[in-house]
Parts: sequence; structure tokens; C-alpha cells
Amino acid sequence: MLRYELLHPGLVAALAAAGHGSRVLLADANYPHSTGARPGAARVHLNLRPGLLTVDQVLEVLLDAVPVESAAVMVPGGVSGDVVAAGEEIPAHTGYRGLLGPGVGWDELDRFAFYDAARSDDVAVLVATGDQRVYANLLLTLGVRTPAP
Repeated sequence: MLRYELLHPGLVAALAAAGHGSRVLLADANYPHSTGARPGAARVHLNLRPGLLTVDQVLEVLLDAVPVESAAVMVPGGVSGDVVAAGEEIPAHTGYRGLLGPGVGWDELDRFAFYDAARSDDVAVLVATGDQRVYANLLLTLGVRTPAP
């Protein structure tokens, strides 16, 4: 029996196999889950239906289970027809910053740079969510456990 909130066996196993510097991609419902991460990354599907679960809900549980060193988000890159203008505040990102707190590094990547980062060799886990918000993808870099006193 686990003592913290994260109970999903597949996600627990994938996180346990990851280490310092490994990345965890929390992907929204529009993300290409099958091709948007390196082939060897574990894939955990929590996208039960549109809107359930959200990236925020998954992040809240993950923060109890793993240390997070930094985060990267996808932002508009001047793509024609984009639903959010470059430089506009993205509501999902405001919530992530609040959950992560001030000690976590923050990086903003345009769509194609984000896809490149998400397909890199250090991505250990892709978590598919049902989050329908635009630019709700979040790429976490795991930190180190602090030694017990």
C-alpha cells in the first residue's frame, strides 16, 4: 500500500524507473500521443474522456511523488491560424506556475521546439490526459531527492 496519492501502477513503475534529469511529458488531448515522444518512452493513458483528467490534476498528484527541477511549456510561435496570439498569457500555464512554485525553473518553447524536446532521449514517460485547453502540454524535468536528515 502506497502512502501518497499516486496509485496508478503503470505510472508509479514508469516514474520509479526514471531518475534525475529524466523528463515526464504531461500531454493534453490534442497532443500526438503515439508519435510525440521517443518510441521507448513509457506511455500512460489517463485520457478517459474529453476534459478528464486534466494536466493540472495529474501534476498535483505527481508533485507529491517526485521532485521537479524545471518545467517547459508550449507557446505560440507565430503559426498562421493559431488560436492564441504570441505573447498572450495562456491560462493553463498560470495554474502550472502556481502548483510548481517559485523554486522550479520555467522555460517557454514554441510548438516545434517543444515537439523536439518531447522527442528527445531523456523523455522517460508520456502521460496522455483528456485536457482540452490549448497549449496545456507540460514537460517536467525530474530533480533529486533530498537526503534524509
